[in-house]
Amino acid sequence: MTDEMPHLRADARENRDRVLQAARDLFGQRGLEVTMRDVARHADVGPATLYRRFPTRQHLVDAAFEDELELCRSIVFEGAQEHDPWTGFRAVVERIVELNARNQGFVDALVAEGQVSERLARHRAELLRALAELSLRAKADGTLRQDFVVDDLLLVLLAARGLRGDDAGERLIAARRFAALALDSFREADTNARLPEPARVAAVALRGV
Repeated sequence: MTDEMPHLRADARENRDRVLQAARDLFGQRGLEVTMRDVARHADVGPATLYRRFPTRQHLVDAAFEDELELCRSIVFEGAQEHDPWTGFRAVVERIVELNARNQGFVDALVAEGQVSERLARHRAELLRALAELSLRAKADGTLRQDFVVDDLLLVLLAARGLRGDDAGERLIAARRFAALALDSFREADTNARLPEPARVAAVALRGV
């Protein structure tokens, strides 16, 4: 997609940028339920212009989330490289919950089935495996509760999609508090009650990869 950019005329490049910005805005605010017609209307372009630049919805989703994907990768791999696994785990939870509050659509793509490209599916599987390895290290040093599974973090991200509202600052405040509450429940403690059977949320992202 990006290699086409140097060959676009100025007006075509401007239309493409407007479509991408519209997709980022709408996916970020409303998630993946946004339609191609919604994006075209928000970008003030005709459907033909939209489909000329992005022939399928998946092309648009991939392009719109490219920056978020790279940010998510850096969050997870920086956390995984931390010498102290709890410090790394905590940073991952805090930063991904904040990313979730800023962009509803990206987390939808991270956990949804049948709505993402093979490229994004492989990337998210790689991230989930890195998270699983980090959690094993944190369990081994006694800081993360022993019955934690990666699905629990995905459940937190799904729940955090409820952090909606027009005020981005307020959403960020709520996201940080929500992350702190989640981390408190993830930490190993003598008072931890036994958890019910885990939900197999991550299996969707790893299926067929």
